[in-house]
Amino acid sequence: MSETTDLSPPLRGERPQDGTPRGGHVIWTMLLAPIGVFLTSLDIVVVATALPVVRTHLHASLADLEWTINAYNLVLACLLMTGAALGDRFGRRRMYVTGLVVFSLASAAAALSSTAGELIVARMAQGVGAAAVMPLTLTLIIDAFPAGRRGAAIGVWGGVTGLGVAAGPVVGGAITEGLSWQWIFWVNVPIGLAVAVLSALRLRESHGARFRLDVAGLVLVGAGMFALTWAPVRAPAAGWGSAEVLGALTAGVVLVAAFLAWERRTAHPMLPIGYFARRGFAAANAVAFGQQISLIGSLFMISQLLQIGLGYSPFGAGLRVLVWTGTLMLVAPLAGALADRFGNRWIMTIGMVLQAAGLGLLAEVVRPGVGYGHLVVPLVVAGVGISMVFPAVAGMVTGSVPVEDAGVAAGTNSALRELGSVFGVAIIALVFAGNGGYASPENFIDGFRPAMVAAAAIALLAVVPAVLGPGGVITITASEETA
Repeated sequence: MSETTDLSPPLRGERPQDGTPRGGHVIWTMLLAPIGVFLTSLDIVVVATALPVVRTHLHASLADLEWTINAYNLVLACLLMTGAALGDRFGRRRMYVTGLVVFSLASAAAALSSTAGELIVARMAQGVGAAAVMPLTLTLIIDAFPAGRRGAAIGVWGGVTGLGVAAGPVVGGAITEGLSWQWIFWVNVPIGLAVAVLSALRLRESHGARFRLDVAGLVLVGAGMFALTWAPVRAPAAGWGSAEVLGALTAGVVLVAAFLAWERRTAHPMLPIGYFARRGFAAANAVAFGQQISLIGSLFMISQLLQIGLGYSPFGAGLRVLVWTGTLMLVAPLAGALADRFGNRWIMTIGMVLQAAGLGLLAEVVRPGVGYGHLVVPLVVAGVGISMVFPAVAGMVTGSVPVEDAGVAAGTNSALRELGSVFGVAIIALVFAGNGGYASPENFIDGFRPAMVAAAAIALLAVVPAVLGPGGVITITASEETA
């Protein structure tokens, strides 16, 4: 690929539409959009350290605990591309505000839940709101900045997203121990509603370049993603070989294939399929999917290990997980800078190798009676690897498409990540349940060790697409922009 500065025409909404000065609008966008992505990414993992308390308080089963995480991720994965498309068509500010209100009200419903079933339904409603908020935070930022300054702004967006994931276990543990698990959700309500009001007043409206809504594409991709996420969610209870799970997997594959076929022939596709023919776009999305299976699956188990296996409180467990997730705040900016200079491929490859090595070493050192000190090095190694991959994937995905389609690319990547999250919890929990359980700390560790081996193996598999990605700094040629 060769470098070009002749990008395609700006999106409708590239200029102010409501008289808002660009400078003031940029400041408000960089204040309000990151808060939205922080809240929605935080809720992917914030409940993890509260799972043992939720299990006791709501008399939840292992399947209920999986659904507590998966219900949010399932709906989020299904609707992320839909949220981005609706924002392009009906207005990004309008859909962002709507998503924040839905997310906030659903958080209140989660806090008021008295049964595991009610909590799961509320988590699904949270996912609906988050599916509008998360992708539109990026497109709002892209619209606010001229082309030459978007890279740095997108970097801030990625850092805040990582901060949400990193802070989740600590915030969840601190709130669970200091107040109650319900306050994990209550804190979203005033913040989310305040950001919604300020966004309605201070952000300007903008639209995407695709003026017609691809309704058929929305239905096909939503149904396909739902079927693909339903299968791993139900697999622990129904069995991977059951008619329900196999039928869901088959239906998902057929529906996604139909979506891809439709996008090739429709005049107004929500996702230009030609992007998947680009090595960088395809490789980075494959890495993101594999990494997320390993990351969220292992987080699901490590948060419980520190409480059930080692006896720490929720807040104590959250603090100790921070040596793993906290590396995102320290390593990701440096890795992003190195990727800008040397290209994303080797940063991404080394990161996946380190993630696999750290989780494999963790499986080796965990034994009954093990002290936390033995876990620090494996957690740091895995965390450094994860932190290297995040900016490299984002850089390769968005760098493989024209800048005005960065939101489409990010939405696709986020959808695949969330799909990986659902598969991760289901696969790792299946390995755990097949080798151990909750009968005692020793019984938990019996299941934990093979679960971590599985997470490490999945991370190692993701090294393959990382190596196959393009080297150097990716730039887009004029012919590729119109492909």
